[in-house]
Amino acid sequence: MQQDHLDQEQLAEDGESSEELYERVSITVDKGQESVRIDKFMTNRMQHVTRNKLQRAIAAHMVLVNGKSIKSNYKIRPGDQIVMFSDNAPEVFDIKAESLDLNIVFEDDDIMIVNKAAGMVVHPGHGNYSGTLVNGIAWHLKAQQPELSENELPRYGLVHRIDKNTSGLLVVAKTDKAAVDLANQFFDHTVHRRYVALVWGDFEEDSGTITGHVGRHQRLRKQMDVYPDGEHGKEATTHFTVLERLRYVTLVECRLETGRTHQIRVHMQHIGHPLFNDDVYGGNRIIKGTVFTKYKQFIDNCFEICPRHALHAKSLGFIHPKTRKEVMFESELAEDMKILIEKWRRYTKAGTGG
Repeated sequence: MQQDHLDQEQLAEDGESSEELYERVSITVDKGQESVRIDKFMTNRMQHVTRNKLQRAIAAHMVLVNGKSIKSNYKIRPGDQIVMFSDNAPEVFDIKAESLDLNIVFEDDDIMIVNKAAGMVVHPGHGNYSGTLVNGIAWHLKAQQPELSENELPRYGLVHRIDKNTSGLLVVAKTDKAAVDLANQFFDHTVHRRYVALVWGDFEEDSGTITGHVGRHQRLRKQMDVYPDGEHGKEATTHFTVLERLRYVTLVECRLETGRTHQIRVHMQHIGHPLFNDDVYGGNRIIKGTVFTKYKQFIDNCFEICPRHALHAKSLGFIHPKTRKEVMFESELAEDMKILIEKWRRYTKAGTGG
């Protein structure tokens, strides 16, 4: 457990971690348990959760007892059913509001949908205290409510995230109630998430499902790996559909059931199709193609056009936390991926040998 926590912090330095930001922890109080304050009880039961962080979670209604929110001074009783949404993000106490160029595609009183640019870290953490999406959101919310101090800004607004070098959609909760509701939907795997990726190689089938637990690589701390069920890591499921075959690469749509760290990237590598220009999972070299110098130059040009792994979070759907109606949001591919795909289309159409 200690090592897993350290690994999450180390990944956060690179702006990457589990897409699902919360874990739902359920505890039933033993029959012989003495009556103590819930914050004391939970900090004794849960590693890496400080009393301050727990009290903030309680204030944000992220801790429920017998289905109801409580206060920090609540004293537990034998048989109590405690549910806590544990925030996996590194603990950051001072979030500096910064004026950043955010592409907000939808906003109401409860949620905000942001189309994140590649290269932007989502959450402040070790090594990334400024320039993150959260810094920009803090500025945006302060502009809406100038009477708020930075310490009063919502700290539980993020319910998921995407890697630094992945572009695309994510939802931000603007109220505690919306955060709890959305965290539940992510935990229950009912959120609709579709990504578009350009991967190396061609597929025999038009669609398929990749399963296998995703967990920390045993030797390489910045990588994840796929393991047999029950051996290591957490259950992960990715469904894929071929969108377009482009000779030595393929454009695929990936639908997530779970949101593990690097899930699409490591699952695609696992089946022999690493993402194009993924420098962590071996996609930043020629995997398929010819030995001709002209082809090598073509690939180098492609890497320059899209200097990151070719992955975009294209669509996001869920039940709106207030209206209870299903909402769906779509985004266009990031410009670098558009240009990259078009370059491969021209290459494929030309049918040149090198």
